[in-house]
Amino acid sequence: MDKRLQHIITLRENGRLEEANQLMVALVQEKPENAYYQFQCAWTYDSLGKEKEAIPHYEKAIQLGLKPEILLDAYLGLGSTYRTLGQYEQAKRIFEQAISEFPEAEHLKVFYAITLYNLGEHSMAMETLLNTIIHTTNHEGIKDYRKAIKFYSDKLDRTWE
Repeated sequence: MDKRLQHIITLRENGRLEEANQLMVALVQEKPENAYYQFQCAWTYDSLGKEKEAIPHYEKAIQLGLKPEILLDAYLGLGSTYRTLGQYEQAKRIFEQAISEFPEAEHLKVFYAITLYNLGEHSMAMETLLNTIIHTTNHEGIKDYRKAIKFYSDKLDRTWE
């Protein structure tokens, strides 16, 4: 990582968000085809609560191509940003794309479930969360009842007589 970018990241991590953002925007203007710079620029905007400004940078970073571990974070950032702006359908689309590319990334599924909730898809949101819980927990009680939780995860509205 180059020294300028490292300096910007350090500024962001130390709470000097406006300064980090200004420097990152300048760096992106110099090298607009650098996907990682675009991603970092989006992150600085998100850190400032300027979600609308972050979106084009996340989109450009994804379009240009990122290493898988960074791409995963870019999808999460973009989907979350759409969700916080109330653009739930776009968020859902991004999270579904991300989950199809990174099916083992359980943390994505939590944000996807939140988006489903926002869309009124409560049953699917709960199913997603319950399945995420059983795949990620080490809690003995959850592990003991994993089979039952899995069984009920897609039958939340069903009753038995």
